[in-house]
Amino acid sequence: MRLATLQMSQGAQVVGVHSDAGSDRFVDLHAADAQLPASLVDILALSGGLDRARAALTKGVAAGRFVTGSLLAPLPRPGKVFCIGLNYRDHAIETKAQIPGEPIVFSKFSSAIVGPETTILLPAASHKVDYEAELVVVIGRRGKLISAADAPTYIAGYMIGNDVSARDWQTEKPGKQWLLGKTPDTFGPTGPWFVTADEIPDPCALGIRLRLNGTTMQDSSTKELIFSPAKLIEHITKVVTIDPGDIIFTGTPPGVGVARTPPVFLKDGDRIEVEIDGLGVLKNPVRAE
Repeated sequence: MRLATLQMSQGAQVVGVHSDAGSDRFVDLHAADAQLPASLVDILALSGGLDRARAALTKGVAAGRFVTGSLLAPLPRPGKVFCIGLNYRDHAIETKAQIPGEPIVFSKFSSAIVGPETTILLPAASHKVDYEAELVVVIGRRGKLISAADAPTYIAGYMIGNDVSARDWQTEKPGKQWLLGKTPDTFGPTGPWFVTADEIPDPCALGIRLRLNGTTMQDSSTKELIFSPAKLIEHITKVVTIDPGDIIFTGTPPGVGVARTPPVFLKDGDRIEVEIDGLGVLKNPVRAE
């Protein structure tokens, strides 16, 4: 299933399931099953929530419960937002960094998360804002001390992300301000929807691309991941409990702007498209604040 959070013209937000790959119609899950929660995080937290959503989809299609609306981030305010640095072999080579022996984990605030077609705002305080195409893992079960073998049962699905990064804050400030470099408002586009794990049999075999103003800047595959989503969950849950609705940005492939000669940083009027096989295309314009 492809699930989305939609902003309706009357102001309400609804969770919809994409009903037809050839259209922009969605089934309003709450209208099809009034017992389903009205947010995707709450559906994930509900025991059997995704199975209920599948049943509501069938019921909604039969009853014609179709809606259209503006796509928001699938999880507009996720719980914990984990991010992984240097998790592609080809990206580590590009940046002349040593391939890490264990995951490099940092975070964004959930307030950085925005959806497709939402404008990425370039803060006046940064002059080196970069793009990063990423596969994002969505957690569907609460757990801690999870083995890599069991980790896939904790993954509800996947979506596309763009780990927008202010490089001058991330690496040039005293002590390297990774958090503030990664978490300015609008620096976490996700979407266009959330795809359930059953539709992505191997998350480590997906083409991943980023285009800036129509020019391909990143083009790789998740087969280059150093640590798989399962390994990331194993590592994170050694010290942190994960919950339904938490998300993991799994790292970016080569081609980032800071590693180019000369460097390429985002500017007012740019347009970014991130595409991952099976997950769609995430599009965002860029504007200087």
